[in-house]
Amino acid sequence: MLILRRKAGESFLVGDQIRITILETEANGTVSIGIDAPKDVLILRSELQQAVSANQDAAQSPSSQAMEALFSALSLGQPQPPAGEDPDHTV
Repeated sequence: MLILRRKAGESFLVGDQIRITILETEANGTVSIGIDAPKDVLILRSELQQAVSANQDAAQSPSSQAMEALFSALSLGQPQPPAGEDPDHTV
């Protein structure tokens, strides 16, 4: 990990196309930064990236209820509504 010290108004480069500028520092330790990067560069806060990864993991790991519903549908030859839905209600 590279550690830099910068003051408000100072910046640094990441590669040739990304500039990070310190906009403001507050007494409580909060730092406001600006990022200049090409539009095709994805910039996510780490907590959002973690949420995306967790959602992808959940989507790839079906629940036991979903697996049971799939097994039942395959065994009976007809679709079964997910648990908690009214089988007579159609949209």
